[in-house]
Amino acid sequence: MSEDQVTETAASSSKGRPAKKADRGFFARIALFVRQIIGELKKVVAPTRKELINYTLVVLVFVVIMMVIVTLLDLAFGTGVSWVFGGSGATDR
Repeated sequence: MSEDQVTETAASSSKGRPAKKADRGFFARIALFVRQIIGELKKVVAPTRKELINYTLVVLVFVVIMMVIVTLLDLAFGTGVSWVFGGSGATDR
């Protein structure tokens, strides 16, 4: 069989969707789902201690930077609102 025939046959039989499998029972579908979960969990690679420390530091630095940004924006908007509306808030009567 030539390569053109194989490619043509494979292309003509494919409709862009996987073939519909025979109807499975409820428990068979649950068992398949659990087997797929276990298969995916086997692919997970745990980070090394060095990577874990590095990732933790990156997250902590990012959180601190975001806290500084939000604090500065809060102060800026609070000052702007105070300037626009005057006064010092609810205690000013």
